[in-house]
Amino acid sequence: MKIVVTGGAGFIGSHFVRHLLTDQTMAFDITVVDSLTYAGNLRNLEDLKGLSSLNFVNDDICNYNLSHAVFAGVAAIVNFAAESHVDRSIESSAAFIRTNIQGTHNLLDLAIKYGVPRYLQVSTDEVYGSILHGSWDESFPLLPNSPYAASKASADLLVRSFNKTHGLHTNITRCSNNFGTHQYPEKLIPVIIRKILQGQPIPIYGHGQNRRDWLHVLDHCRGIKSVLMGGAFGEVYNIGGGTELSNLDLARKIINLMGASEDLISFIADRKGHDLRYSVSFEKIKEVLGYTPIESFDKSLEGVIDWYIQNPDWWSKT
Repeated sequence: MKIVVTGGAGFIGSHFVRHLLTDQTMAFDITVVDSLTYAGNLRNLEDLKGLSSLNFVNDDICNYNLSHAVFAGVAAIVNFAAESHVDRSIESSAAFIRTNIQGTHNLLDLAIKYGVPRYLQVSTDEVYGSILHGSWDESFPLLPNSPYAASKASADLLVRSFNKTHGLHTNITRCSNNFGTHQYPEKLIPVIIRKILQGQPIPIYGHGQNRRDWLHVLDHCRGIKSVLMGGAFGEVYNIGGGTELSNLDLARKIINLMGASEDLISFIADRKGHDLRYSVSFEKIKEVLGYTPIESFDKSLEGVIDWYIQNPDWWSKT
C-alpha cells in the first residue's frame, strides 16, 4: 500500500511511519513529505534509513507544485503536518493559518488533481473547545478557543467540504494529548522532565487545575491505522487514551518518579483563553474499528523519562 505521510519527520508522524513499516501483516511503501521546520527532525527516522520502502521529500505542504511523482499510484494521504503549539499561536497565528489551513487545502487540491482516492486528516480534541463534565463524541459542534484550535477546526471543515463536494473519501481523527519519546521539548511532559533535570522551576499555568486526557503516541498510531484501513466514507473518529489528570497532578507524578522536590513547581500567570478540560469519548472507534488503548500510562511515562535522560540534546540541530 503506497502512502504519502506529511509531517512524517515530526513527533507523531515519525512514530506512525515506524508503526506502518514494522507491520508484519501488510507491506507499506511510504513517502514522507516534511519541510523540516523547528519541530521536524530527520533523526526521528534515522533507524529506518536505507529501507527501500521509505522515501523522503523535503518540501512544504503549501507547495502546489509538489511533483506528480510524489502522488503517482498513492492510495492515501495521511496529513500530520501542522503548527501545533498553542502558546506559539497566541504569540503569532500567521504560521498556523498558512500551514494548518492553506496547507490542508493544498493537499486536498492535490488529492483531487492526482486522483488520490483517500485522505486522512490528523486533528485534535481542541477543536471542540472546553468541556466541564462528560466527554465529547464526534457529533459535538466545533467551538475552538485558541488560534491553533481554530486553524485545526477550519482544516477539518475543509476536509469535510471536499468529501461532500468532490466525493473524496476523507476521514478525520481527533486525538487527546499525546505523549511519548521524541516529542518536541516545548510540550508539557518534556518541559517538566527537562526542568527537573536542569534543577529549574517547573512552570505551571494558573493553579494547575486544567485537565487533559493523555494518549500514548503508539496507541494513537494504532487508532489512526485502524481508521486508514477501515474508516467509513466521510466519518470522524475520536481517539482517546483514557487517563485524565490535572496539570498539577501530572507534574507531581513526574516529580515523584524522578525523585525530585515539589518545591520546583512554580505557578505562573494563566495562558490566555486557557481551556479548562478536554475529554473525548472514543466509543465510536472502539465499537466500529476495534480500537482500545493498550499502553500503561505509568509504565510508559517511566520510559519517556528515561528516554529524555538518555537523549538530552536530541532536538539540537547544531
